[in-house]
Amino acid sequence: MSDLKIRRVRFDLGGDDVPFNWNPQRPAFAMQCNLVTFFAPGFEKFIVDATREALPLIRDPRQAEEANDYLRQEAQHSAAHLSHYRALARRWPGLRETLDEVIASYDRLTATKPLAWRLAYTAVIENTFTPYFKVFLDHENKLFATGDERVASLFLWHFVEEIEHRSSAQMVYDAVHGDFLYRARTIPGVVRHLSEVLGICRRGFEKQVPAEDGGVYARLLPDRITVRSLLAANQAARELTDPRRQGTYAGVPKREMVEMLVGLVRSQGPGHDPTYAKLPPFADRWRDRYDEEPKSAAHWYSVGVAG
Repeated sequence: MSDLKIRRVRFDLGGDDVPFNWNPQRPAFAMQCNLVTFFAPGFEKFIVDATREALPLIRDPRQAEEANDYLRQEAQHSAAHLSHYRALARRWPGLRETLDEVIASYDRLTATKPLAWRLAYTAVIENTFTPYFKVFLDHENKLFATGDERVASLFLWHFVEEIEHRSSAQMVYDAVHGDFLYRARTIPGVVRHLSEVLGICRRGFEKQVPAEDGGVYARLLPDRITVRSLLAANQAARELTDPRRQGTYAGVPKREMVEMLVGLVRSQGPGHDPTYAKLPPFADRWRDRYDEEPKSAAHWYSVGVAG
């Protein structure tokens, strides 16, 4: 039996008052999460399409069951992020253009890349999520609790479920293709495509959202994955915020940052198995509390008592 659970959460994002900079104390973190919202619908559609294509090729029925639950979780993530996107687009309609560009970019990959490449792309990305999101969840009181509860609750749920299905993308790739060297050779293409998506979102946020509404904080995002762009984003942080207090990782011990970087590198290694990755304790607390009070998922800081 698959261990993945399908949780259908209705987040309170139906109004027109959801702020673009949903965490003023952490604008760099807020922009990273906004990036996920615009990245997710295209990426998760890409995942669902590839996984559905792969399912008939998976011979182990237990793996096929997990793959099916994995794509169902991803479909829920896409729907939830679309609700966040729609809340933003009601106030800043030009953001529709940004999302359309991201989705079109992923649709081009689906139309032009073979299944093995698409599954490898997904495994490369998904393998990074556990070390990356672990830092966020280990410091949720600093990164999420100070922001808009509706948006914070959405990202807590999503990141916990990414931890939950941390090994599914790798499992699907291995079941269908399984060639480590092939997967490793996709990494430069993955980085180039992520750079394209970063650029679309960074330019779109700055163009479509007025500076006074938080669009200026798009400068806290790099517009591509290069050292020069990362340094430019760091310079913007010094100009726009107090990075000691408001930077994405302010307050996170350097030791944990080093562990995250090491984990990101290891996640692409030939012997890496995400099943055995070091996990954030918060993920278990979130799941236990959801089982007791499902409504807490949409209002983590006001329904019941957060653990």
